[in-house]
Amino acid sequence: MLFMRDKILSLLGLAARGRNLVSGEFAAEKAVKEGKAELVIVADDASDNTKKMFANSCKFYNTPICFYSDKENLGRAIGKEMRASVAVTDHGIAAGIMKQLEESLR
Repeated sequence: MLFMRDKILSLLGLAARGRNLVSGEFAAEKAVKEGKAELVIVADDASDNTKKMFANSCKFYNTPICFYSDKENLGRAIGKEMRASVAVTDHGIAAGIMKQLEESLR
């Protein structure tokens, strides 16, 4: 399984179990608008409209965003069905994910 070896997806699972994550387009967008989202992750295979909407919203509300994995693995990592977007609401977990993302780009 991909997410067992993927630290970012593992951290998302940890956030979900600790109730520090919201998933789905409407819940993630609401978290951004309310200033509760510390990081938004949008699946690479999400629709162009979804990617654009989150990119614009996160830019406006100054929320970090990344495009990562696919809908199936994002959903599986948090114990749900396919998810195109998730918002991490815990600062520490969001920082850990961003650190892993930076390391994966090196």
